[in-house]
Amino acid sequence: MIEGKLRRELGLRDVTLFAIACIVGTRWIPAAAHAGSGSIVLWLLAAVFLVIPLAVAVAALTVKYPGAGGLYLWTRGDFGPWHGFLAFWVYWLGMTFWFPSAAMFYMSVGLESLGPAGAHWGENRLILVSVALVAIWIAVGTNLVGMKIGKWTENLGGIGTWVMGAALVAVAGLAWMRHGSATPMHLMPSWNWGTVNLWATIAYAMTGLELAGMMGAEIHNPERTLPRAGWIASGSATLFYAATTVALLVLLRPEGISELSGLAQAAEAAGRQIGMPWLAPGIAILVMASAVGQFGGTITSVSRLPFAAAADGLLPAAFARVHPRWHTPHIAILAYGAIASVLLVAIQLGDTLRAAYQALVSLMVIGGFLPFVYIFASAWKAGKRASALSGWGVTAVALACCAVPTDQITEAWLFEAKLAGGTAGMIASGWVIYRWQARRWARAERKREILAEGLGSVELSEG
Repeated sequence: MIEGKLRRELGLRDVTLFAIACIVGTRWIPAAAHAGSGSIVLWLLAAVFLVIPLAVAVAALTVKYPGAGGLYLWTRGDFGPWHGFLAFWVYWLGMTFWFPSAAMFYMSVGLESLGPAGAHWGENRLILVSVALVAIWIAVGTNLVGMKIGKWTENLGGIGTWVMGAALVAVAGLAWMRHGSATPMHLMPSWNWGTVNLWATIAYAMTGLELAGMMGAEIHNPERTLPRAGWIASGSATLFYAATTVALLVLLRPEGISELSGLAQAAEAAGRQIGMPWLAPGIAILVMASAVGQFGGTITSVSRLPFAAAADGLLPAAFARVHPRWHTPHIAILAYGAIASVLLVAIQLGDTLRAAYQALVSLMVIGGFLPFVYIFASAWKAGKRASALSGWGVTAVALACCAVPTDQITEAWLFEAKLAGGTAGMIASGWVIYRWQARRWARAERKREILAEGLGSVELSEG
């Protein structure tokens, strides 16, 4: 009944661009290029062993469990309420880690593209965090107005992503014809401890289709639309990542590419090489457009998880409220923004800016991948055995790799402590909230039964 308050506003084009906006993150391109040309092969391996299995799993599970909530519905239906709640809770918290780290990246790129003064601001922790907080709450506020308008945010993000990718590839091609490639292209990945953490990041960068699956109650004919959109978006994301990584490596050498500001560096270098000084600000605008799409798509889809859990009585009923005018779960959206803001500030304590960013990324990958164990377990039960085995394998490797510190981490013990504490906190907090809310729900159900029995007795006595 609650789902009926959500309106079906998304067609094939909307879901395709929504999925592209959720899957493709321009922030991952500099990280991959920084590791060298071998990351191109890692993109292709991730596509074969994770993206395709995930597309198969999401398509099958959307047909089996249509409705709002996706991951929560799938896990609850196959493994029970506690497992459904745990999968939702860990994923939801993982995405709250995603939001501040993404905001830090996109704001850094935007500031550094403004020139030397902007670059100085981008290295200032207070300025960067303040601008990131503003961006988070702009995204939260605009997302409250409903999918009829909000879907155009994701459409803009998906289109902006592709225009930016095409522009990077085009200018890299011109630079290559004039000056050759700055990086020798050796496709064998570099197998060393300094790049192990990147493997998890690349795998995580190829996820996101599950976010579109959470919008089942707002998609026209989801059983048909979502699988088609998923295949188109997955292929597009693979092409985008591989091509743009090559473009950055043509323009710059890996050791000169910053994981935070690599796009700004590449745009500036390309502008110098081919005589286009306006290129860097143009790329910054397109990066921000893709950020708008990602922020909107993530807020929209992730808010459907607590909405669905609250509809089952596993969270306070306020999370299941739908705004009477905008038809959005506004309480769930506002809660997401608040927790993301607190985490953005808290994660800065006791470390450098870049190490804080890396800790956010690793916690985000852990929170994002742990629920994939459930997704592929549900795919196994749905008969998609090959997809489940492949997905489980990549998930296990990604979880192991994200715990390995990068060469930018100066205090390994602090990094590992943050990961261990963050992971334990995600699971333990989920258990506490689930048990507390389940007891409240059980007491309320018992009161309703007693009341119903009492009313029945009165009717019998009157009869």
